[in-house]
Amino acid sequence: MSWITVRTTRARWEAELMQQMLASYDIPSRVIDIGLGVYCGQGSQAALQVRSSDQWTALLLLSPPED
Repeated sequence: MSWITVRTTRARWEAELMQQMLASYDIPSRVIDIGLGVYCGQGSQAALQVRSSDQWTALLLLSPPED
């Protein structure tokens, strides 16, 4: 099964929060570190990945609500 990146964040905690939200819907995901933060003390940048079969469901759950 292949994994696809659905979001990148400037802080790992943001990706972990989104990962918890997806877990509540039984969508497997993983957080990957992709480098250091731009500013000191900001933490490391991270990417949130899901299985390719769950890509569209994850994108819908993580998108902002429509007006």
